[in-house]
Amino acid sequence: MRRRAVVVGTGGIAQEHAKALRGLSDRVEVVAAVDVDHDRVSAFAQTWDVPRTAGDLAAVLADGPVDLVHVCTPPSAHVPLAEQALAAGANVVVEKPVALSLAETDRLLAAEAAATGSVAVVSQHRFGSGVQRLRSLVEDSSLGRPLVATCLTQWYRPDAYFQVPWRGSFALEGGGPTMGHGIHQVDVMLSVLGPWQEVGAMAARGSRPTETEEVSVATVRFAGGALASVVNSVVSVRETTTMRFDLEHASVELNHLYGYRDEDFRVTAAPGHEDDVEKAWSRAPQGVASSHTAQFRAVLDALDDGAVPPVPLREARATLELVAAVYRSAFTGEVVRRGQIQPGDPFHAAMDGTGAVWR
Repeated sequence: MRRRAVVVGTGGIAQEHAKALRGLSDRVEVVAAVDVDHDRVSAFAQTWDVPRTAGDLAAVLADGPVDLVHVCTPPSAHVPLAEQALAAGANVVVEKPVALSLAETDRLLAAEAAATGSVAVVSQHRFGSGVQRLRSLVEDSSLGRPLVATCLTQWYRPDAYFQVPWRGSFALEGGGPTMGHGIHQVDVMLSVLGPWQEVGAMAARGSRPTETEEVSVATVRFAGGALASVVNSVVSVRETTTMRFDLEHASVELNHLYGYRDEDFRVTAAPGHEDDVEKAWSRAPQGVASSHTAQFRAVLDALDDGAVPPVPLREARATLELVAAVYRSAFTGEVVRRGQIQPGDPFHAAMDGTGAVWR
């Protein structure tokens, strides 16, 4: 069955969606593109051979059945558009961050529960073979118990980056690098180490024209006992994305920038465990880079099997809850525990909660 897809929002990230969907063209067809900017959506349609354009998603959904709606707009529009798509019976693939707050995410979860379709959140770094293999080895204890991890998103964004109106705003973007950049690596960390237990954090700004943080630093304790250090930055001139997992029998390191391959992993065995670690790391899967294509293929596989596509909204909420806890800890000076941020808490309604410390 060839699925019918619509892309909403035709800016930079939509190009990645279109490229990935074209690579899966035997299984999915982009039948329409939607954007409030007529020139932009027209150029997108011409580049990717999309037969129909519109300025409003409702108009496209009214035309006939749609299987997938890919939401590639700025974050403030994610939830309303996903709700429209769900109400029309479509499945949704939405970029990160899925929503501006836990409250918005819970609203979307309610809409999903009342619909026939489901919401998958773009988390493409989960789908490279290296992370998939690491996750399975942690699950079956082949490398021993996780002890400590580092999760570093040290990127660089110049002043011009923040001239786009919605960037650098809690109200429109939801936050700074903790929300919009490092969330990809945090999602991988949680998928490998499992539920987090508590977090303490700090955040700072001062050199960029933004109301959000430029840097956050957090320490996370996991339910399984591991500790992790998490750094998110948009002021790091030498950009790098670094993750390291130190387990009882091995250290696994991943160094890349915006996407990884198997070659970007380095595995070091503990003395006496060399043969077992080498054998474990040689398992399948192998040879798959992290990419939108890898995740969209998994989404289509799930739809074909009648299953919920990955990464489901409830899992994405767990990642967003840790992000909210980082902000709450950074802005209140308190350690935050999992499950603590409930409706009625200012940090449930917005990532800046009671207000950023620099206001």
